[in-house]
Amino acid sequence: MVKSLLSSVNKMLAHEDFGRLLLRLAVGGLMLFHGMHKLIDGVDGIAGMLVAKGFPGFIAYGVLIGEVICPILIILGILTRPAALGLAFTMVVAWLMVGIANTGALDKTGAWAIESLVYFFVAALALAFMGAGRYSLAPAEWR
Repeated sequence: MVKSLLSSVNKMLAHEDFGRLLLRLAVGGLMLFHGMHKLIDGVDGIAGMLVAKGFPGFIAYGVLIGEVICPILIILGILTRPAALGLAFTMVVAWLMVGIANTGALDKTGAWAIESLVYFFVAALALAFMGAGRYSLAPAEWR
């Protein structure tokens, strides 16, 4: 009975391409909110942090690639693997800039303080390994 039920559930949910689409929409869509914030309010805060660490402030505009362009490409399923790697790299930079001191900390609700950075990093890597899947606006070689 259990084996039959499990087999039926597995068969019903065996839609890997739809799962990839859901992951793309979640990762790209949620990261795009962060990017829109930078488009609206600017990257001055990030530029200030970079300058304080001895880097030129203009490289703060690179965040727009990782938080706007890469998420849009991921959502659309266009160049998904390189876009996902770009997003993962952006999360590493964000961790190095603002999260490294909180790596072993919990926030006020008990969650890992860098939980969202890790979520985006791991999910982006998963997309880089899996690709866009069938539900994409790009031809197969551009997914």
